[in-house]
Amino acid sequence: MIADAMRDARDPWWVISSAAVALHGVAPIEVGDVDVLMSVGDARRVMDSLGVVPIEDGASSLFRSTLFGRWESPPLVVEIMAGFHVATGSGWTEVLPRTRVPIFVDERVVYVPDRAELAEMLRLFGRPKDLERVRLLAAQI
Repeated sequence: MIADAMRDARDPWWVISSAAVALHGVAPIEVGDVDVLMSVGDARRVMDSLGVVPIEDGASSLFRSTLFGRWESPPLVVEIMAGFHVATGSGWTEVLPRTRVPIFVDERVVYVPDRAELAEMLRLFGRPKDLERVRLLAAQI
């Protein structure tokens, strides 16, 4: 469903976090939702086409996005994020992957950061569950 929803994206987009770890073939991994990172323009167009209303107060003390919405129709909730930042010791740091690995799911392509960059991103997030995902990624290389 995500690949179909993103087919008209003009800019690169990625599945990140736990779903990306699972797409890299890591098991066991618990995936509670699917985080999709994309440009602001693409996020607006995709959210409009899906009928997803942007959430105005989607920020937390650790994460914030310029545009954020939750697509609740798929079996797992899809969180669409654009202008995504994480709080670090030096302030807000933008999360924008440099790598883009295509992974086939039901004959469609979804994109994830490569394993090294995904691990780097998860370390930046720093939560215990993210650090466990880093450990699992490293253990299954």
